[in-house]
Amino acid sequence: MDRVLISGFNSLLALLSLALTVFAGAALFFAATAREDAYRAADKKTKQFWLIILGVGFAVMLIFPLLSFLPIIALIAVIVFMVDVRPALKQVGGGRRSGGGSSSDGPYGPYNGR
Repeated sequence: MDRVLISGFNSLLALLSLALTVFAGAALFFAATAREDAYRAADKKTKQFWLIILGVGFAVMLIFPLLSFLPIIALIAVIVFMVDVRPALKQVGGGRRSGGGSSSDGPYGPYNGR
């Protein structure tokens, strides 16, 4: 009976660890695809700062088990990015494509090739 419970707990912990690692990878992806000037406009740290923090956090989550303190610190950094920085970047239009314009839009409107 104890082996079944321990095996189930280990399986649950492995799934949780995988989900949190994917979450950290998604945060790293969002940080990498946001524009550099959006970080300054949102008055957040630089893009390079967040890429380093989230990259190290992602690596820590891949290497260390979930119950140690390093992945918990990495998870806190990921949550701060996803809850505070990413919405601020989206608000100032720091996504891959801000607004609803076409991919051929320039800074002052559509580019017609002339």
